[in-house]
Amino acid sequence: MDEAADSYEEDRENFGKETRWQAIRADKSDDRSWLRDTPVCPLLQNHLIAHVGLMWAKAPFKVIRSEASGTFALIGLEGEGETLIDGQWHTLVENEICLLPAFAPTAIRAKNDHLWSFAWVRYEEARETSPILSSNSPVVQKGNVLPLKHAIAGLSGELINNIEQPAALHHWVELIHGFVARAASPFQDDDRLWRVWQAVEKDLAHDWTLTDMESIAHLSQEHLRRLCQQQLGRSPIQQITYLRMRHAVSLLTTTEDKIDTIAKAVGYQSPFTFSNAFKRWTGKRPTHFRD
Repeated sequence: MDEAADSYEEDRENFGKETRWQAIRADKSDDRSWLRDTPVCPLLQNHLIAHVGLMWAKAPFKVIRSEASGTFALIGLEGEGETLIDGQWHTLVENEICLLPAFAPTAIRAKNDHLWSFAWVRYEEARETSPILSSNSPVVQKGNVLPLKHAIAGLSGELINNIEQPAALHHWVELIHGFVARAASPFQDDDRLWRVWQAVEKDLAHDWTLTDMESIAHLSQEHLRRLCQQQLGRSPIQQITYLRMRHAVSLLTTTEDKIDTIAKAVGYQSPFTFSNAFKRWTGKRPTHFRD
């Protein structure tokens, strides 16, 4: 059996003595030695992200996963490394984005003694929902990778320096997930919900109901619920709340509008109800978040 085929048989990781990394995890449940002392950002959980980071690796760096728990985005920054694709080692070069599907074996390694710098975003997804990468096979493409590098570095810097600014953390997380989502979007299998969320975002003040969304999507309410759960891991109403809270964060950080004005702009007639919903979503009330 050759090395490529044999590599998937069991999980293993060998970082070597010269490999360095910056990582951020969504919670403390993953306490592997290399993640144990890394900062925690619960906002990553809004996008089902388990951990993200930047790594500067040298041989004998190698990580093997017999079954990935979610979509894995691997982004080449400098130098060259390798990842297993269809049983063969593929060289990942600078400005190359590799998306590896969920629940499939993955493996990466440093190619030689030269420094290999890369970024990663690891999702934690459930089998009953559609992962961010719907394609069943890996995707490799070229792109501008600097926005992701800077977003991860920015999030890491905020957390390492203990800067309690939820608005800033929110923006960094949105930039990280947005980068991966854009890279994966051409390979999504079903975009029937796109026109629904486009309509919702244009009028967040509207009192949206499943009937409204049903007529836009031309789907039954049950089909709409099932499709939304599969694609996003949320119900349609939860997705509307997410879009409202995301816009509220933007208004709180870029305007001086009063809280009741922002509440109405995102569909809440009662500032108290809005404040409670905002706290459930971000962990802080709007006034504290803005401060």
